[in-house]
Amino acid sequence: MPFDGIVTRAVTSELNTTLTPGKITKIYQPTLTELVFTIRSHGENHTLLLSIHPVYARLHITRDSYKNPKEPSMFCMLLRKHLSGAVVESIDQYGMERIVTFSIQARNEIGDMTTKKLVIELMGKHSNVMLVDGEKGHILDSLKHVSISQNRYRTTLPGHDYKLPPSQDKLNLLDIDKETFVRKLDFNAGKMDAQIVHTLIGVSPLIAKEIVHQAKLGSSETYKARFEAIQELIQNNNYTPTIYRYKKEDFHVLPISFLDGQEEVFSDTNHMLDNFYSGKAERDRVKQQAKDLYQFIKNEKDKNQRKLKKHEKTIKKAEGADRYQRLGELLTANMHQVKQGDQSATVIDYYDPNQNEMIIELNPNKTPSENAQSFFKTYQKLKTSMKKVKQEIKKANNEIAYLEQLLQQIDSAREADIEEIRDELREEGYLKRQKQGKKRKKEVKPEPEKFIATDGTPILVGKNNKQNEYVTTKLAHRDDIWLHTKNIPGSHVIIRDKEPSEDTLLEAALLAAFFSKSQQSSSVPVDYTKIRHVKKPNGAKPGYVTYDNQKTLFVTPDQATVEKLKNG
Repeated sequence: MPFDGIVTRAVTSELNTTLTPGKITKIYQPTLTELVFTIRSHGENHTLLLSIHPVYARLHITRDSYKNPKEPSMFCMLLRKHLSGAVVESIDQYGMERIVTFSIQARNEIGDMTTKKLVIELMGKHSNVMLVDGEKGHILDSLKHVSISQNRYRTTLPGHDYKLPPSQDKLNLLDIDKETFVRKLDFNAGKMDAQIVHTLIGVSPLIAKEIVHQAKLGSSETYKARFEAIQELIQNNNYTPTIYRYKKEDFHVLPISFLDGQEEVFSDTNHMLDNFYSGKAERDRVKQQAKDLYQFIKNEKDKNQRKLKKHEKTIKKAEGADRYQRLGELLTANMHQVKQGDQSATVIDYYDPNQNEMIIELNPNKTPSENAQSFFKTYQKLKTSMKKVKQEIKKANNEIAYLEQLLQQIDSAREADIEEIRDELREEGYLKRQKQGKKRKKEVKPEPEKFIATDGTPILVGKNNKQNEYVTTKLAHRDDIWLHTKNIPGSHVIIRDKEPSEDTLLEAALLAAFFSKSQQSSSVPVDYTKIRHVKKPNGAKPGYVTYDNQKTLFVTPDQATVEKLKNG
């Protein structure tokens, strides 16, 4: 995910145009690594996200909504104190580094105008946001504190002077010419893309590979031409923000020609970044919030799988039950030939078409009759255990299917969905119920995710079992169309139309496939039928239904289409 210096330049340029001059009206800190600002500029409110997530560090305007904690953090309160009502005058990038400074005019406690600088450094796990006094240059506070014991070069603690990160001794590609660029390369050393990354500030491996790909093992003149072409695009802010979907996803603001796969081009860098990071960052937050829950469910699933193996051994043993009945009957038929103390009896096996002799091992401490009864008892015991174990196997398989569905739901859950899954596990007896306080918590209706088909038809998607039951048994009308992946854990999907178009049916099927265990598969089977043909059996687990009169579609999940339907 190359949020490099070039992408930083592109997004900074757009933010300058969109947000300056702009008044900061709201400041929130939804998570330990994210800050959200509402900035009113040019007659519109814009939501700006600053993230120092170790994997998803970024800044851009976002359309996502964030759940804010009841109590703001100390850093958030400090930002509110200094920046609420302040005006963003300019937004600047430092060279081609991933360092962006917001210059802000704010009034202090006595009403005098002061300058503050909000600095965001996008450097992976070393990312940080700092509020700096514009006149004195010292740090008022930072989102992440770094002491001298952690970093001898610079300290990011309140009261210390703000100091830029150490220089990497690279060249700014906008400050050099093509001759200087080529002189820095050793054409005999190979690994040209790595050389380019180590030579130029702000150039990611993705862009370095693109330069090498375009040069096609050419001469220094070819490299000069490629360098000059990219330099011109950046100098003129001539960007093509694109998400590239192949084995994994990548993005950039410069054209990338060496990647095979789907391309989605955006009108601006902010929109591209918001689209690329939105689901990933939320899934990461959900993963952190649901880490204990996921492990608990996985442990329960593993426990049931161990039970299955044990039951399968019992079944294998019980399959020999008829042999014990046979031994008992043969011994009874030949009782006159056997006396107490015999260790074995040789009898004619009249079950054998060839009437061969058979040796029956006996317990010499038992009478012939007691030996025969022992065989019959073993037969009855194994037959009874077979019946009981078959029931236990069915129960374990149902448990595993239910738990697999919960694991799939966590994988595709929004933050708001996780607590509903916890509630369900409490209701089903897997987790201990929370102690009720004096005030009983008001029951909140589940909120399924809403999508809009291309023709404007509403489509509802349940993201957990509570939502699945709610959309299927409460919200949907008898003639609405219900969809679900065939024999695959996934969401209940409802088309709010009794006669949807073929395109809408395919779009809803695509949503059902995307929000299922087969999200990464192709040609996923999706069943659909009218709601009146969907029933929940008595005593069934939450979200479990049976249905008939179905037809089946085969679709391949596509994230770009899902995003399009989500935004309507």
